[in-house]
Amino acid sequence: MSIFSNVQTAPPIEVFALTRAYNADQNPKKVNLGVGAYRTDEGKPWVLPVVRKLEAQLAADETLNHEYLPVLGLDAFSKAAVHMLLGTDCPAVIDNRALGVQSLSGTGALFVGAKFLQKILGYDTYYYSAPTWGNHKLIFDTAGFKQGRAYRYWDPATKNIDFEGMCEDLRNAPENSVIILHACAHNPTGCDPTDAQWKQIAEIMRERKLFPFFDSAYQGFASGDLDKDARTVRYFAKEGFELFCSQSFSKNFGLYNERTGNLTVVMKDAELAAAVLSQLTLVVRATYSNPPAHGARVVAATLTNKDLFAEWQDHIRVMSSRIIQMREALRDRLVKLGTPGTWDHITRQIGMFSFTGLTPQQCEYLGNEHHIYLLRSGRANMAGLNTNNIDYVASAIHDAVTKFPAA
Repeated sequence: MSIFSNVQTAPPIEVFALTRAYNADQNPKKVNLGVGAYRTDEGKPWVLPVVRKLEAQLAADETLNHEYLPVLGLDAFSKAAVHMLLGTDCPAVIDNRALGVQSLSGTGALFVGAKFLQKILGYDTYYYSAPTWGNHKLIFDTAGFKQGRAYRYWDPATKNIDFEGMCEDLRNAPENSVIILHACAHNPTGCDPTDAQWKQIAEIMRERKLFPFFDSAYQGFASGDLDKDARTVRYFAKEGFELFCSQSFSKNFGLYNERTGNLTVVMKDAELAAAVLSQLTLVVRATYSNPPAHGARVVAATLTNKDLFAEWQDHIRVMSSRIIQMREALRDRLVKLGTPGTWDHITRQIGMFSFTGLTPQQCEYLGNEHHIYLLRSGRANMAGLNTNNIDYVASAIHDAVTKFPAA
């Protein structure tokens, strides 16, 4: 008998299973609203022109090689990423209390940070929003946290944040719990707290001695404004919080398969940086040893060059603007069709995803009957919509909601 005989088959990862089903579908009208990747109005992946330009320059640079990066990555990249997130006027940046560690995109930053908190600082309880990005729980559980709990976030009745429920759950959280917070464009709901609500959240977390771990996957990509999308993390840092923040450059640079990310650490004492970095070095060494160079070089060159930076900012405005236009187009068409329910929440939300409010049955029907693929939770990638399929998708949603009314 094989030693692997008792291994049970793990459930499929829904978003990747959807992509496989979409790719296998031969229907010419098929639409993929599942995978979290930007698409042009022609429905194609977009390599940002500034990235194309830099890749050509890197390929022609004979001084570059494929030697290992340091364990903690490309220093120029991490410094630029920290400055982009916190701003150069942040007290933690000025006082050298903020540091960065290059990671395997946001996922790697979350894992490295979680493992450090669990192993070095002894944290054992984390909280995640209900709902949250599907990988948060798996990452923290795998990092060794003993207990993961949900705090209320989405109110299906109002299709907005259950702010009172969220605050109550945070007030009841044990001291020294790690709280996963979405920096902007909450995934999957697209609903963010207001500035006033963030202030209340910060007050609760300070009072309860809760540790903020921000997940920033959409800076600049959400609104087209880097400063606006980072204001929550910057507020916590200026309020004196020690915190972690995972940064992903998959969306805002289109570097999905380059796995380009950064873990930003904000501390109260700059003299502790060397010790913290030494322990983070061991965490990285034990997992992937050191990160890839290509994406980090592209991002570092862009963020540190005035002209390239301006060009890149134009790119993120193009992407965010198109997504906002698709939100408006979908809402307007559903209203015009007289689709049962209210649909203003689609335009109130921000970022790549909309928590549409569609039921699992409606989503399954959309896939089976109309070849439109989205998660059973009703999360839809707004970048998957375009001027060629928006009418078809709106009509299909109208059909699904009419045939299978929500309870």
